Order: sequence, then structure tokens, then C-alpha cells
Amino acid sequence: MITRLRIGTRGSALALYQADLLQSKLKRKFPLIETELVKIKTKGDIFQQDKIASIGRGIFTKEIEDALLQKKIDLAVHSAKDLETTLPAGLAVGAVLEREDVRDCLITKNKVSLQDLRKNAKIGTSSMRRKAQLKKLRPDLQIEDLRGNVKTRILKVEEGKLDGIVMAVAGMNRLGLSALIGHYFDPSELLPQASQGAIAVEYRVQDHELTNILETINHPVTALQVTAEREVLKNINGGCQVPAGIYSRLQGEALYLEAAIYSLDGSRFVRKNYQGSSSRLKELAQSLADELLADGGQDLLDELKVKTG
Repeated sequence: MITRLRIGTRGSALALYQADLLQSKLKRKFPLIETELVKIKTKGDIFQQDKIASIGRGIFTKEIEDALLQKKIDLAVHSAKDLETTLPAGLAVGAVLEREDVRDCLITKNKVSLQDLRKNAKIGTSSMRRKAQLKKLRPDLQIEDLRGNVKTRILKVEEGKLDGIVMAVAGMNRLGLSALIGHYFDPSELLPQASQGAIAVEYRVQDHELTNILETINHPVTALQVTAEREVLKNINGGCQVPAGIYSRLQGEALYLEAAIYSLDGSRFVRKNYQGSSSRLKELAQSLADELLADGGQDLLDELKVKTG
């Protein structure tokens, strides 16, 4: 019988909020199980001056997953969008917590809108997906790489070093900073990252008792959406550092999936959507990915490999 659980997490304010949320859900369901947070530094935390693409895969997850495999922790909590589409052998997502707002948002001084920003305004983001879609909306924008925690990024705007930054609404809400948001990007204008706004709980698949525990805190609708979006991403051989957006909605049994692949400068893109029964999730995700790649998405991804090495 499980009496204690060690939960691996990054040490940022946002990561700790997510870990605390998991702790509270476990405590409500299983008050006799003691939980402990174990802070783990990842490559993404250590190499904050480097471009994300240069660090490699699993930049915010690998060290936590290694600790899980080495049984130094019992659970790992992640922003679901940070997980690789193929997990290490022996690990699985046992629960996905209810999703926050899926959208991206713009933070500017005095809440100036994207369209009202000065010509050649400087916008900070390290996401290829956001960079490409911002350039599509405003080709004149100067996009600058932006690393660091949420408050460090916001400070760049307050100090006038950047005209604006693009962030996930979920993170802003969780940190109580939503009052700073000047514009919410509807998915029709800026497609989110696959799994954005969701929290994933990873565990060792052989820990069968944990399987049952995690089932009690899993949010089925969010889990289905995350699975569908990750399937599309996997089928286009994408990841966090690919200029691709993926979005889903569930209405009853009907699953709506939309995805796009962009050129780095946003001038070219392929955008498709599919709808069907959620029971055919994998088939829908595969069909959407196949059509995206066949209609020019593969050419855009090949071009990206040449440009980024």
C-alpha cells in the first residue's frame, strides 16, 4: 500500500504552482498518502542564455524523467506541451489535469494592441510557432528570442527593452498575472501549441497501484484533447520547436481538430481541420497529419531542417 509519493518538478514559480495543484488533488482523494515535492533542474533551466532549439529535445523534461526511471521520484508533473511525443520506455502519462485557457496572449506596456504597436516593434518569444504566426499577422515585427521565468520576461516590457511579449494565457492565469494581458489571441488568428494549458502527470507503467490512484484525478475531456493533439504532432514528426499549431474542441462525442504548419517567416503555411467521432481519435489525427504534409507541410518542414540544421 502506498503511503508516500515523491513528486518531481521544475523549480520555477509556474512549475511549483502546477505541482502544488497536483498535491492538493491527491491530498483530497487520498488524505493518508504523504506527498513531497522534489525540485529538479533541467537543461532548459540551466542553459537559459542558449536558444531552445540548440539545447535539444526534452529540454524541460529529460532530467525529471531520468529521476523517475531511476526511482528517485514516484511521479513527474509537467506542462503537457513540454513532453516529447514519444515518451521514454517504461513511462506513461497516468493523468491529465483539467485544462486552463488554451490561448496565447500579448503583453505590452499600457495594453497596446498588436495592430497599434509601432512599426518594426520588438516582440519577445522563443517559440518558432509564435514567431511564424506573429510574422504572418504583422510582417514588420522584429521578433527577439526570449528566455527566463515569467516575471523576468514581463520586466523586459516594463523596462522598455521590448514592445511586447507573447505568453500562454494559462501561465498568466495560474500566477495571478492576468490583469497584465492586453490581448487574447483567438485560435483562429494564432493556433496554440499542442497540449497548451494542460498539466500531465507521468509515472512508471509497472507501478500498477499508481495507475488506479492517477485515474481518480484524471480529467477525461482534457486527456482526450491532449491525446488527439499529441497524435497530430507525432504524425507530422513535430515537437516544441516546430512552427506548427494544433487545436481541438470536443462537443459531445464530436472531436474537432485543427492544425497548421508554417514557414519560419510566416509567409507560407498549410492549415487544415477535421471533425469526427472522438472514438476515431487516432484515425482523425493521422488523416489530418497526412493531409497537412501532402499539401505542402512536408516541404515546409524539410525547409526548416535545412535552415536550422
